[in-house]
Amino acid sequence: MIKIVVSKQVLYHRRKTGVTVAYPISTALKGVGNQQGSYQTPLGKHQIKYKIGEGELPFTAFVARQPAGVFSQDLKHTRSDWILSRILWLDGKQTGLNKRGRVDTFSRYIYIHGTDEEDKLGKPVSHGCIRMKNMDIIDLFNHVFCGETVYIKK
Repeated sequence: MIKIVVSKQVLYHRRKTGVTVAYPISTALKGVGNQQGSYQTPLGKHQIKYKIGEGELPFTAFVARQPAGVFSQDLKHTRSDWILSRILWLDGKQTGLNKRGRVDTFSRYIYIHGTDEEDKLGKPVSHGCIRMKNMDIIDLFNHVFCGETVYIKK
């Protein structure tokens, strides 16, 4: 199970072995909220719907969830909020809160993913997703499964 605590900017993963691992993260600059177009991090119970990027090199950049080469600082100016290394695509589990209609986490493309702005972790700066260090998202990716529960709370 994954628990994301927005107020602490920390993601906790309780592994099958019973060990809990904590990772620094960055959630949305605009705070928490579930509305489409809000650029906020959604709250509530979710699950990992898809794992994307297995076997790709660290710092692989994803465009439309497809690997597009390894990120370099030369590319930084071409877009903001790079999605790097791995993607865990979240799906809401609570109808009316984060599933269906204008609050659907999955159709909002909310991911847990690596970032090119690792120096900003610990502060809310994303566009809604949960950003992680690239080596941390690879580690987490290797220990989670599709269908695993993800709780996001203030």
